[in-house]
Amino acid sequence: MRERKSSLQKCLCKLQNLAKVPRGNGKNVSEAVPKKQANPIDAQVGNRVRLRRMLVGMSQEKLGEMLGLTFQQVQKYEKGVNRIGAGRLYQVANILGVPISYFYEDVSERESEGLVPANDYATPPVMEFLSGSEGLQLALAFMRIREPRVRKRVLDLVKSLTEEEATATG
Repeated sequence: MRERKSSLQKCLCKLQNLAKVPRGNGKNVSEAVPKKQANPIDAQVGNRVRLRRMLVGMSQEKLGEMLGLTFQQVQKYEKGVNRIGAGRLYQVANILGVPISYFYEDVSERESEGLVPANDYATPPVMEFLSGSEGLQLALAFMRIREPRVRKRVLDLVKSLTEEEATATG
């Protein structure tokens, strides 16, 4: 009986040593646990949340309030730092007025078309531009121009500006 108790105590000691967490001074610590990294899908879903939120003109603070969260938590969701759980994503979809599939559209379309490997979910440059403040403002302002000739002139202006810049730097 005594041998069995001693053996159990040794196993318990080993388990306790394995479970030690890193301390500030780094002493008496097993291996440090590696930091978890954001999943590319989480970043994609967060990016789509941000895009839709901005399209409806809602602040991170307002969305957070409606979800019972702080704007910092919404910010982490949008950056893909924190994963959005299924129930929370359902709430976000209802608040933003989109189906849940909206958050995955770009991923599934690019995969099915064979445009990217299954493990590469980098945000396309156009989506990055549109999800930024300036890109979204520009797109919304452009969409408010009703006259086709005026829209064409604005487009021509932007193209000429980029050509001038390319000539100056090239």
